[in-house]
Amino acid sequence: MEFTLMDFGLLFAIILIFIGSFIQSAIGFGLAIVTAPLLFLISPNYVPGPIVIVGLFLSIINAYKYKANVSFRGLGYAFLGRIPGSVCGGFLLYYVDSKLLSLWIGVVVLLAVAVSLLSFRIEPNNSRMTVAGFFSGLFGTSSGIGGPPMALLLQHQEANLIRANLSAFFVVSSVVSLAIQVPAGYMSLNHLYLTLPLLPASFIGYLVAMKVVDKIDKDTIRKVSLVMCSISGIAAILLALT
Repeated sequence: MEFTLMDFGLLFAIILIFIGSFIQSAIGFGLAIVTAPLLFLISPNYVPGPIVIVGLFLSIINAYKYKANVSFRGLGYAFLGRIPGSVCGGFLLYYVDSKLLSLWIGVVVLLAVAVSLLSFRIEPNNSRMTVAGFFSGLFGTSSGIGGPPMALLLQHQEANLIRANLSAFFVVSSVVSLAIQVPAGYMSLNHLYLTLPLLPASFIGYLVAMKVVDKIDKDTIRKVSLVMCSISGIAAILLALT
């Protein structure tokens, strides 16, 4: 039996989704950061629609797992910002050159990481949650990478609170992003067919993460989050410059 380039592409996509789902289930986010740049190279059709569907699937599982730790009051303000952010992201998808958009996202994410490395701590409050929600919507809808703004704001919280609130936020935000991507032409039956083989890999990644999740504390999550956000920003800039 011969394997075609398409077969190898699908196999690589499945492996990427497994790794990304493991990381997101372990620290609260990271699926799109790990997978989006490489999935785009396999096929541009994987980004952003199929990544958002996998993210929704994974976030529902994780939100249910950590439902006792979800803070709906704080997330309400993040949702308030997410909706207009997603609308703006939809306009960017339609009107702005993808390379320019990728460059802008990369620069903003790296600036946010730099601020996080300063000595003072930025604690979440209502207005900051709204702003983080807006930029998460903007980035998530336009590129599939919506985690960094919320992750950077919540990085000093207790580990299960981070996982719970990011997962709950991503459930709602993924639905909003999909609702905007459909009329923009970035979500169709073809995108759905591309997604279906990836869902089992995502679930297996979640199951493996649950074996080690209790050993990961908030300091580890913060360090990994900053590294992941840095990788995301650099990858976005490199993608824009190539």
